[in-house]
Amino acid sequence: MTMQCLTIAVVLFTLMTNSITARPVSQWKRLYSPSYDFYDNGNVVNFQDNAGFQNVHPSQNQIHYMSKNVKVPQHQVSGVLDSWLVKKLLSVFDKIHWKDGFTCDACKVLVSAVKIVVKLGLAPQEITNVATVICEKFDIEDDKICKSVVLEFQTEFVAVINTVPLSAGEICGVTFGSTCGTPSTVNWNITLPMDPKPPLKPIPTPKADAAKLRVLQISDIHFDPLYQPASNAVCDEPLCCRATSGSVGNKTAEAGKWGDYRNCDTPLWTLENLFQHLATQKFDYVLWTGDLPPHDIWEQTELSQLVLLKNLTDMLLKYFPKTPIFPALGNHESAPVNSFPPPFVTGTNSIAWLYDALATNWSHWLPQDTIKNIKYGAYYTVLLKPGFRIVSINTNYCNNMNWWLLLNMTDPAEDLQWLIDTLLYAEKHNEKVHIIGHIPPGVDDCLKVWSSNYYKIINRFESTVIAQYFAHTHKDHFEIFYDEVNKTRPVSIAYIGPSVTPYSYINPGYRVYTIDGFYENSSFTVLDHETHILNLTDINLKNSQPVWQEEYSAKSTYQMKSLLPNDWDNLVQQMAKNDTVFQTYYRYYFKSNPQSTKCDAACKKTMLCALKSGKSYDPKLC
Repeated sequence: MTMQCLTIAVVLFTLMTNSITARPVSQWKRLYSPSYDFYDNGNVVNFQDNAGFQNVHPSQNQIHYMSKNVKVPQHQVSGVLDSWLVKKLLSVFDKIHWKDGFTCDACKVLVSAVKIVVKLGLAPQEITNVATVICEKFDIEDDKICKSVVLEFQTEFVAVINTVPLSAGEICGVTFGSTCGTPSTVNWNITLPMDPKPPLKPIPTPKADAAKLRVLQISDIHFDPLYQPASNAVCDEPLCCRATSGSVGNKTAEAGKWGDYRNCDTPLWTLENLFQHLATQKFDYVLWTGDLPPHDIWEQTELSQLVLLKNLTDMLLKYFPKTPIFPALGNHESAPVNSFPPPFVTGTNSIAWLYDALATNWSHWLPQDTIKNIKYGAYYTVLLKPGFRIVSINTNYCNNMNWWLLLNMTDPAEDLQWLIDTLLYAEKHNEKVHIIGHIPPGVDDCLKVWSSNYYKIINRFESTVIAQYFAHTHKDHFEIFYDEVNKTRPVSIAYIGPSVTPYSYINPGYRVYTIDGFYENSSFTVLDHETHILNLTDINLKNSQPVWQEEYSAKSTYQMKSLLPNDWDNLVQQMAKNDTVFQTYYRYYFKSNPQSTKCDAACKKTMLCALKSGKSYDPKLC
């Protein structure tokens, strides 16, 4: 299963590992039935089974089975329930089509089971046993990882589940979208300014000799300090290529020296080599768009995350001592992963431990007036030059794996309202804005309601927001934003930069943008971009020094007149008609990994739809 499946499946069981005050019995229709209907506040997930278990009444020391009441001594109730729960959940899970991945139905079953067991009040160790057995039975992960993830997430989820009065469908709808269920708390709309949208003006074409900016984007480094060459690259854990990854079955399973296409992250020497290579070039500034730690999410602590943040900050200062760097926060920087409590969560569950550290580390490049907002919500804005502003947003408040958002999804850190205020100020002062973030607004990892509101903001400020830069997917692609009235008119483009990590089945890469530069009446538009890669197949086979090579230039490869939103829309239309152009794009999407799978007609349709979807969970845009 994927890392997301591991996170969802195991953390839901985490809810059961603590004593939680249950809802009144009157709110439950029944706990369980002979047909294995899971009931939660009237919402039913049905998996037919002819077993006879009906009800458990731990307070009465009684189990109702096959129409008989069986008295159980108090000290044996938990043990009986432990054994029963494992057997019955396995029976239910056997009916789920796991080949389709971790589905909405599977999620509902898990959440409903969590709620049932919370009601029953099993001891923490017994529930941990249940979680481990389920995890092993369906090959989610091995015993070590399942137990570690349970411990990693239990504090967060207990805090959330104690407060959230949502059904299984509503909770799972956060991850799987409105077809699974929609919490009523997510239906909110941002308030746009009363100021009318300025009339659109043609974007002037820069003169050939006009000043230009050269801007580097590095993202998704996922630095693994424990990477070990020749270790097992095909282990049964989410992250391999370590001394702890088990024995190597054969030569082909050995991890390459400079990195590996399989579930492996970036070695220190590969990262150092990349920075040495980049340090020989001139960049006007750097966009550092998040995800620093490796994918060993079951082993991470607050301390380990802070140490890695400091180490990577020091490396950037070493190799780019005089270059401005503008960071954005990724979803892997917290511990546990994806855990970003809103500002109203205080005390031991507060995210202040991370945001305070970001403020300290980022202050090497950012002015003092950004510190307050970084400590509050990990967002900020900087005026580089008169007329040109960078805005860094925290997209973890759109992250559908950030379970803290179940408490309140309505602009929880006021980041979108802050963005509106910042863009309105920029509009009134004739400034152009580039937005940076981590999670692209159009991918399914971004909550639909947040994405929809962000889309409205980009529409309203299309004359001000000239470019957007995101990352997160590890791939090389883009998203087009369209006018919400004239849905065929493109208004903005979001560039999604490649990852440094090869995780998984991609070459390491980085992106360089050429931008209309600092001069009077500059458009500050992106004029071209180049993706550079390290060919892992070649370098590991030859066992030679790495060569970072230009993979392609967008403008020349796709023969584009410019890189304005309309040009990208034309390119998508061309891809739909000309499969040769699409296959070129598809190759670069995986950064020229020779092992990438073929893309058939259905795959092509899905990918072209994604390019036209700057808004998540909205197939109408296709």
